[in-house]
Amino acid sequence: MMPGAHILAGFSLGLRHRRELSRLLRTTPRNSAVLTLDPATLKANGITTLALDFDGVLSPHGCAEPLPAVCEWLSRCIAAFGEERIFILSNKPTEERRRWFAEHFPLMRFISGVRKKPFPDGLLKIGEAAGVSLAEVLMVDDRLLTGCLGAIHAGAQPGYIRSPYISLGERPFVESFFMLLRFGERCIVRLLRPF
Repeated sequence: MMPGAHILAGFSLGLRHRRELSRLLRTTPRNSAVLTLDPATLKANGITTLALDFDGVLSPHGCAEPLPAVCEWLSRCIAAFGEERIFILSNKPTEERRRWFAEHFPLMRFISGVRKKPFPDGLLKIGEAAGVSLAEVLMVDDRLLTGCLGAIHAGAQPGYIRSPYISLGERPFVESFFMLLRFGERCIVRLLRPF
């Protein structure tokens, strides 16, 4: 596949799904973080399976493991959904992260060997592995034009994180880049909104 194909897909699919992206941006509170998602409420609303991005959602960029508070939240998610119904769908599934999850949450699976988000391949694989309809899958991501767009395109539910975890002190350049990228995505979605 051509390098950067997922970036081009983000623009073309973003144009196609601009109405849904615009609604998602308008209706998601600015302080939304993964800890604001209540597993019991999600389950009551028909969600049976979680697809979680890693960077920004479970920890700041480049960390090998989720933050302690997120680990507690993951335990609550396990109680609601079952560990085998929680997947990590990251464009950077490092071996270090896989090892950590294998030790602490062994039934959670990393999805790899698929095209990067926003392509729907990872979500399709999750739906198949969990044996559920994609409408029952919540894709939790801090990026509008990758995970959230992939969810909308695949027919899954997008869970947009507008207040991601960042660590400017430890990784100022990487975190600044992604802050700028998120800001740019929001600007693009506002510009593409349907009239």
